[in-house]
Amino acid sequence: GDGQEGQPVAHGDQDGDGTGQAGSDPGGHILEVDVTLEELAEMLADQLELPRIEPKGKASISQDKAKYNSIRRVGPESLRHFKRTYVQALRRQITDGSYNSGDPRVVPYKEDRRYRSWQTNPQPEANAAIVYMMDVSGSMTDEQKQIVRTEAFWIDTWLKSQYKDVERRYIIHDAAAKLVDEHTFYHTRESGGTRISTAYKVCGELLDREFPVDDWNIYCFQFSDGDNWGEDNRAALGMLGERLLPKCNLFCYGQVESPYGSGEYLRSLQAKFGVAHETLILSEIPDREAIYDSIKTFLGRGK
Repeated sequence: GDGQEGQPVAHGDQDGDGTGQAGSDPGGHILEVDVTLEELAEMLADQLELPRIEPKGKASISQDKAKYNSIRRVGPESLRHFKRTYVQALRRQITDGSYNSGDPRVVPYKEDRRYRSWQTNPQPEANAAIVYMMDVSGSMTDEQKQIVRTEAFWIDTWLKSQYKDVERRYIIHDAAAKLVDEHTFYHTRESGGTRISTAYKVCGELLDREFPVDDWNIYCFQFSDGDNWGEDNRAALGMLGERLLPKCNLFCYGQVESPYGSGEYLRSLQAKFGVAHETLILSEIPDREAIYDSIKTFLGRGK
């Protein structure tokens, strides 16, 4: 079409600019294309895992376990095999007569470089369902939305690369929540207030309908600026504690720092459930540089 990159692809009411207080009314929806798609999955492959996974259900997912057991001629510098590179360069210099025993320096050329390579072996795991919940309300600035989307995308990309046949679902909310497809999750913004309880309600209904706890390992990732409508906190905390946490292997809440809002919801979570809850993991995301540490907080090995 004739539009410019980053221009909304559908018309609608103006959304919020991130400077208002949390409200309680739904807003108009418009679609935007504004997501940075970093390739992080391979870098994170040996550092992350779905924690607390249990054998459940008849079907199963499998996780690709990487084993470095071969050598190839191309690869990233981080995987260069220095000993094999040295040996290859030495062989070349001996063969072409450039090796001098009186000055035994070995200088590898590009064609001498050798890199560690890996084979992936599927390892059987158990049924797993991943549910993402994202606050896309008017109190969120464009920068906050970008940070949240980027972290959710990295987690999702890693999961898709490492775990086969995992079920993924997406929920967005302002003052009203709805189940959406993956594309809509990453491209929609809204202009209403914030009622976190609506996302929990949709999530709870989804789990009851599609993912019974006896058959599924359930992992939830929620992202918000924490600027929830004050009167909704009690309902949200009650629903989380009574309906969601008992069903989840892990519930991860990431709060992006808000320059305007109170960020009160994170403090409410800490007061209600403590900072060392077995199932609930909390992470603060002050800026883009904190995304990686937040992911490690949620999914770092050894949990």
